[in-house]
Amino acid sequence: MSQPHARIQTESAPSSTYRLQLRPEFPFAAAEAAVPYLASLGVSHLHLSPVLEAVPGSAHGYDVTDHTRVRAELGGEPGLRALAAAARGHGLGLVLDIVPNHMAVPSPLRLNGPLWEVLREGPGSPYARWFDIDWEAGGGQVLLPVLPGPPEPEAFTVGRDGAVLRHGELEFPLREGTAGLALPELLAAQWYRPAWWRAARTELNYRRFFTISELIGVRVEDPEVFAATHAKVLELVRDGVAEGLRIDHVDGLADPEGYLRRLRTAVGGGCWVVVEKILARHERLPPGWPVAGTTGYDALHRVDGVFTDPAGAAELGRRYAEFTGGPDWEQTARACAREVLTGDLAAELAALERAAGPELAAGVRELLIAYPVYRPYPGEPELDPQALVEAAAPAGLGAVAGVRDLVLRDPAFAARFAQTSAALRAKSLEDRAFYRHAPLLSATEVGGDPGRPALPPDEFHAYCAELDRDWPRSGTVLSTHDTKRSADVRARISALSQAPGAMGRPAGPDPQLAWVARQTALGLGEVPERAERLGQALLKAVREAALHTSWTDQDPAYEAAVAACAPDPELPAGLAAAARANLLGMTLLHLAMPGVPEVYQGAETEFRALVDPDNRRPARFPHEALARLDAGAPPQGQAEEKLALTAALLRLRRGRPELFTGYTPLPARGPAAEHCLAFARPAGLVAAATRLSHRLAGAGGWRDTALALPPGRWTALLDGGSSYEGEVRLAELLSARPVALLLREGGPGPAPGAGTGTGTGAEAEA
Repeated sequence: MSQPHARIQTESAPSSTYRLQLRPEFPFAAAEAAVPYLASLGVSHLHLSPVLEAVPGSAHGYDVTDHTRVRAELGGEPGLRALAAAARGHGLGLVLDIVPNHMAVPSPLRLNGPLWEVLREGPGSPYARWFDIDWEAGGGQVLLPVLPGPPEPEAFTVGRDGAVLRHGELEFPLREGTAGLALPELLAAQWYRPAWWRAARTELNYRRFFTISELIGVRVEDPEVFAATHAKVLELVRDGVAEGLRIDHVDGLADPEGYLRRLRTAVGGGCWVVVEKILARHERLPPGWPVAGTTGYDALHRVDGVFTDPAGAAELGRRYAEFTGGPDWEQTARACAREVLTGDLAAELAALERAAGPELAAGVRELLIAYPVYRPYPGEPELDPQALVEAAAPAGLGAVAGVRDLVLRDPAFAARFAQTSAALRAKSLEDRAFYRHAPLLSATEVGGDPGRPALPPDEFHAYCAELDRDWPRSGTVLSTHDTKRSADVRARISALSQAPGAMGRPAGPDPQLAWVARQTALGLGEVPERAERLGQALLKAVREAALHTSWTDQDPAYEAAVAACAPDPELPAGLAAAARANLLGMTLLHLAMPGVPEVYQGAETEFRALVDPDNRRPARFPHEALARLDAGAPPQGQAEEKLALTAALLRLRRGRPELFTGYTPLPARGPAAEHCLAFARPAGLVAAATRLSHRLAGAGGWRDTALALPPGRWTALLDGGSSYEGEVRLAELLSARPVALLLREGGPGPAPGAGTGTGTGAEAEA
């Protein structure tokens, strides 16, 4: 791949980031209190969840209500600037998560000032350009699906001041001059139509975030809207409060590349910018985008994949199909796409079909269902109708080609088609098919391919070499605020791929739920509040799957049976060791491979979390454990092993960044060579991990399998400073733990605080 993006590589990239989920219970002051610990851990930047004004009480901040103010519930702008100053005092910078795609449709509505003005003044409002509203489709009114039931005119009243319309606790702005009308005429005269929330599925006439009507799309492609919605963020960047930006859901924008170019011009070349872009395994980030890379989901499923046994995963798939009677992955994905497009996204589909015309309507529908990635971009081979004709066969080649031509010649249609495609992929795959097709739950993360969960080591190496060459400052992650299962949980579940028989025949209200419940329970294990947390995750799973109950049509009897599920949380004999090897191996690869790694709050130690809101609980930091390790104490248990490994690598990244350039695979030699995944960073670092350790043990262990090290003498960073040279037997190198981290001797030594013994502290500095 060429490197047209190299012109922005002057940016100051973090060595690593640490994600903090801010909320009223964890405001800026709490983050400030954690700064000394996070600095000692070794990160270079704190990555904050959205900081602008949001719906009161929001636990995530993606429901922005005011782009001009920092959120008061978190401590306001003084609190943010104080956090930035404290971070700078400890050598840390801040990265802000920004939300250009949407705003909240809040309650009360007046919290979103621009939307309130549009509802009062209609398309003549200066704020009307902010939102994607199809006034013609709504008969001159914006549908507001906010009522708890079908609207009844007598339920509405006019406020005493004649400025608002009320329905229970809901308030709406009154169009000037309409307060004295009789209620039926008054309602008809407004620029909006209050409706039952169920009407959104078929009648909505504004663009939203996915299928969430409480989040209205924002037209940041308009320069004035961009300026108004980004002024505060740009001020924070100019003032040095923020040194980097994460762009949420870039696929939702009408013109992502145009937006990113405008943003790059505004923030300058020194600001690190990454985009939340979900890439299929064969897909690559558009090379012309002026960004450092993605937020890292593409790295996540590759790291997971090399610790998944392909033969065992296939056997799990066979057993799952036999046990549940369900269809395969491709059939599931296509069926879910059709359901979501013609159901939850029926209003969006109807708008596209109207724009395309009746002769191309079938082509629109089938092309959206068959599209192989989240959204089209100009020049992508996926736009070739010949490649899609078989998949979109119900519409015929003519209709598919016609829609393709319309996408290429009509920018407005192309933008809306792409935005709908992204929403469809997200809702039909992430929020439905991933819950319906569950042979191996560790494979059902954003960007993953449940039909092909395992990744050969050669593909992992090829990906890392490409990342180092083309996007060396791209983000990488293992756990996030959006992962359905944290890395610790996935490590335990993926161990099942090495022993498919351990699944047995689980019990539950139906085979699908029984299978999902068993894997979820095994992944979570014994944790505080296990029953409640497991119950919440399973309830969300069955509602998203929409096989027996759903968010909009709940079955109380079935959901009561779900709540009663309580599978055994203990991993079968032998698999606990495999889960440990998986987790430490995943941690090592993530922190040693190319890119800028992000550690999610608390995930530097054991972090077993399920789907949100479970994974967004207030952070807990292992201050005392890190202090013990830094004092020279050996790690006690898996949680401290992970913490020691994480701190060692983060400190190396921050103190010796030159070590993390270049990438060279290191093949092992011998009967168990496939079980070692190793690579060198040519400036002086080697990482080696054990993969498929349960299978390795069953085959007799490492025996005489060896790894040829690059020239020089190498010191093990984690096992007391043992030295190696030339070819080393893996039975020796990996005797104490399933991973090894080596530094070439003769350099400037470990980074301050990196440690070379079992601790991670300064007492072992070179």
